[in-house]
Amino acid sequence: MTDDLVLRRQVCFALYAASRALTDVYRPILDEHGLTYPQYLVLLVLWERGDEAPTVSELGAQLRLDSGTLSPLLKRLEAAGLLVRSRSARDERRVEVHLTDRGRELRQRMEDVPMRIACATGLTEAELVGLRDTLTRVTETIHRQKEQ
Repeated sequence: MTDDLVLRRQVCFALYAASRALTDVYRPILDEHGLTYPQYLVLLVLWERGDEAPTVSELGAQLRLDSGTLSPLLKRLEAAGLLVRSRSARDERRVEVHLTDRGRELRQRMEDVPMRIACATGLTEAELVGLRDTLTRVTETIHRQKEQ
């Protein structure tokens, strides 16, 4: 008989500990660029979108952040000159987020971040892809179940 209430057997603890460990790896790398991890995530979405400016609500949905969390992040990134928020010309109720030239240039300076993080994990590329895909599946399944 096994005891399921042992810390080392808990998936939640393994995820929590891994998340904290990765955050510890990201912190000094992002500090070099004056960013926090959540700010980096916002920039990743904006870089991915290119010239297509997402709305604040679209950003929140993609990052799974509520407006109370996202708005201060955007405000700090805007104060740093990396993005601007503006009302949509098509629908003034919507606020779009646009990268500035400085925000676009930052992408080039940060191109080595994923490789630095990957190296710190000690995993192969295939292992990292498998881990990411598994975690994405877990997240989507849990969110789908919550919505039912």
